[in-house]
Amino acid sequence: MATTFFRTPDLLIMGTGSIKQIGEEAKKLGSSKALIVTDKIIVSTGLLDKVTKSLTDSGISFEINDEIVPEPPFEMLEEIKGKIIDKGFDLFIGIGGGSVLDSTKMLAIMMKNDMDVREMIGTNIIPTRGLPFILAPTTSGTGSEVTFNAIFTDNKTHVKRGIVSPYLLPDVAIVDAELTISMPASVTAATGMDALVHAVESYTAIRSDELNDGIALQAIKLISRSLRKAVYNGNNLKAREDMSMGSLLAGIALANAGVGAVHALAYPLGGKFKVPHGVSNSLLLPYVMKYNVVSEMEKFKEIAIALGENIEGLSTREAAEKAVESLGKLSRDIGIPTSLVEVGVRQEDLKELAAEAIKIERLLGNNPRKLTLKDIEEIYQNALDGGGPK
Repeated sequence: MATTFFRTPDLLIMGTGSIKQIGEEAKKLGSSKALIVTDKIIVSTGLLDKVTKSLTDSGISFEINDEIVPEPPFEMLEEIKGKIIDKGFDLFIGIGGGSVLDSTKMLAIMMKNDMDVREMIGTNIIPTRGLPFILAPTTSGTGSEVTFNAIFTDNKTHVKRGIVSPYLLPDVAIVDAELTISMPASVTAATGMDALVHAVESYTAIRSDELNDGIALQAIKLISRSLRKAVYNGNNLKAREDMSMGSLLAGIALANAGVGAVHALAYPLGGKFKVPHGVSNSLLLPYVMKYNVVSEMEKFKEIAIALGENIEGLSTREAAEKAVESLGKLSRDIGIPTSLVEVGVRQEDLKELAAEAIKIERLLGNNPRKLTLKDIEEIYQNALDGGGPK
């Protein structure tokens, strides 16, 4: 067995109502003045009330910055840094979706590392740990609270770029399903499918191992049995709990096994067409998996079982293809776009998208089947036509 490494946050707190622990955990980290990083939508929902009460009860002063935007650009980080660098914060708290959590990670890093944020793009470039930070997701999708990645949009090139470092793991991650109940159906669908993509890609990734396989399969089971329920009845707390745990497990598998071609092909969509990350991943999943299925038929058979499909009497190949069909059906059931045309992509855009995707070697090299530039163009073509799995 090859030597592998497995990373998670220092402390994971899970369970309905667990956000009330945030003040106590902040105090344990020695905080006296915290910055809550979030967005305007979260502020308007009142989700921060439990957070601020817990901090106040623990004697911790705080301020709120709600300037985070979806698909955040590097320029946003630099602007916020200029406003907060001299305010004496000793702890950052991220409350929100993936954009908020990724931004919180990097802002904490930027307080202790005086270098241009673009110079940190890549793997293990960040020189030192930043300020302590706590993350609590309000969506069930990105898994950012347990990953050591942060993704931002480079407005100069219109491409999403990733920063990867163990310093991006939080000191504390709190996963409370109650924080996700206010998510609208469209966000529940996109983020839930994003989590499912993480689980499927990490399970079939070249770098996966038995530990990650078990975690990813359990994530697939939880998400597949509850995503439709969470989308169409957002107050179903059991479904929300399943989705929170499924997203958490998928994030852990993503962090340790990595993802592959779905993400590589999705990043150019986000950068050039501003397609939300969860939507671009979800849209491309069936098309990429249709390409991948012949390389990992045994694993796709297991995915079909985890998705709840009846494979009795089917050959391994038929069962594997059943998994791809099931993923496409789930996307359609919850209203995810099924073709690139629906998100504004035209025929003449495909070569440019493929030229950007082929550059993302870190992810393509982890895909179970090798892709050439021609293969990528064909996958985009199928997704443009909506000619993938039916």
